[in-house]
This record gives sequence, C-alpha cells and structure tokens, in this order.
Amino acid sequence: MGDMLMATEARNVWSKEDTATELWAGRGKSESTPALGQSRINFLWLETVSWTPRKLRGKRRQLGPSEMAQRSSLTVPYEVPVLAVCFLACVATGLELSVNNHAADFSLSTLPGPPLSLSCLVQNSSQAEELLWYRGNGRVELKDGNKVNISNICVSPVTESDNGVTFTCRLARNKSVQVSVILDVQFPPWLTGEESLQIEEDKDVTLTCNAKSNPQAQAAWYKNNTTLILQQNRYQLYQTSEVFQLSIKTVQKSDNGTYTCMVKSSLGEGRKDFHLIVEDKKPVFPQEAIIAGVVVATVTVLFGIVARKDKIFKCFKRSSETAL
Repeated sequence: MGDMLMATEARNVWSKEDTATELWAGRGKSESTPALGQSRINFLWLETVSWTPRKLRGKRRQLGPSEMAQRSSLTVPYEVPVLAVCFLACVATGLELSVNNHAADFSLSTLPGPPLSLSCLVQNSSQAEELLWYRGNGRVELKDGNKVNISNICVSPVTESDNGVTFTCRLARNKSVQVSVILDVQFPPWLTGEESLQIEEDKDVTLTCNAKSNPQAQAAWYKNNTTLILQQNRYQLYQTSEVFQLSIKTVQKSDNGTYTCMVKSSLGEGRKDFHLIVEDKKPVFPQEAIIAGVVVATVTVLFGIVARKDKIFKCFKRSSETAL
C-alpha cells in the first residue's frame, strides 16, 4: 500500500539537499519512534530547515491502525524553527569551558615572582574546538598546537603591575562561551628613604609618601618618633590607595623636626622620614612701592636734564673750543 506507513529495521535517515544527517538510529519493529527531544543532534543550521524523508531501506511490514495513529502523532514537523534546533543542540552537547578547573569566573591569588600557568579546557565536546585567550581587551598570540580543545598560557614573571588584570578564555566560534580569571597579586608596601625640606615661617608645607601595596596599607604619622598629635585647623591628612599626605598650615618654628610616614599591611611595612627645617621669615618689600619709586626717580632726572639743557650744551661747547 502506497499510503500505508511502513516500519523498517534499518536506520531512519532524513536529508536536506542530498546531505544526510543522522537524527535517530533507532530500530523499527513495533517500538514507538522517540520524541523529537530525544533526537541526537550534533549540528546547527542558521535557517528554517525543511526535512524530506528519504526512501526507507530494509525489511518492511504493514502497521496496524493503532500503530499508524501513534506514529503519525510523533512525526517530526516539516518546518523546524532555527531557535528550537539551536536549543536542542546546546542541550544535547552541554558545551562549556573551564580554566584551572573553574567553570565560572573567579579570582586567583598569587605572589610576585614565580610564573603562573592558566589552562583552558573544552568540556563535553565531540569535535575540535578552537580557543582564544585575551589579556584585558588584547588578544594573546597562541601557537598552532596550543589552540584546539585545550590551551595553556604562562604569566612569567608575575609582577605588581599584573594585579587586577583579567585573563579570558573564549570559544572561537561562539565568543559568549568564556571563563575569566582576575589576578590578585599580593605584595607588601615598598617605602624607604628620607627627604629634607626647608620652608619659610608662616607658609604651608605638604609631606607626601607614595606606597603601593595589596592588600591596601594603612598609614600613621610620627614626629621625632612620637605619634603626631593633629592640631585642628593646622594639620590635614589626605590618603588614597597609594598616596599618603600630611599638610601643615602656617608653619612655625615649633614645627621643626623629623616627620615619619609609617605604612603597614598584613604582608609588611615601610617608612620614610622627612626632615623639616623652618627658616626665619624674610622681609617682604611691596613691589608697588618699589616700582612707583623707580618711576618717580626716572621722571625727576629727565625733568632736571630738560630744565638745565642750555647750561649743559654751553659746557659741552666750551670744552670743544678748548680742545681746538
């Protein structure tokens, strides 16, 4: 019967433009065809696919009315939306990445110096997958043998400047599949040395020490090895993650001494000394008065020359006649 649905013991094969792709490898007899969600799909087509059944091969037998009704209700639709195909493909494959055995973004603590290895691995993949590495927004160049299904990079040596840098491993054909790792490079504050400052009395001065560290350090100020007592309206502290400042307003002779900036973190400490010398206040002459005096003197001299020009010329004339 041409209209009679036939069963087969061979594989059910569907094709699109003579390109065969296996949907299900079930065997016929009297079993029910599996639902579409149970199909094994290892491909993605970015279009709506029209399926055409190819001629069934193998041993045939006629089906009864009940079997025909069951098969008809489970028939794969001729128009399969691309979204459904993509969803089923993702569910079937379960493709994901992991970096150092982490399948989600994470932070990695380390110390400066020793090299650090990062390994990216493709999981649940039945085919060769190309991998990409990024440092921040910049692409990391990989050798040909270090791109497929597993890829390793090495940060050597690890430095303080690597702190906070993000390394990301991505799937080449789908860059939304990725895992990122943020480096947490821990180091103590580095602060040494001393500095001498000479400042005139009644002027302002600022002492600055730069100390970068991770975790962030805390600062304390000392004067002549004693904790500095901050006088209101005269001392002002300013602090960021890397800069520590002490400002003194209208310095006095009593402010002479050695000021110490001490920074501490859980990993260590550092210090810097400032030798402050307050000099006597220099006398200040008003510039306006000086300029006015110079102008008056110049004008007076000019007027004097003009007023006595006749006598001056006679004197020059007599001198010249005598010389003759």
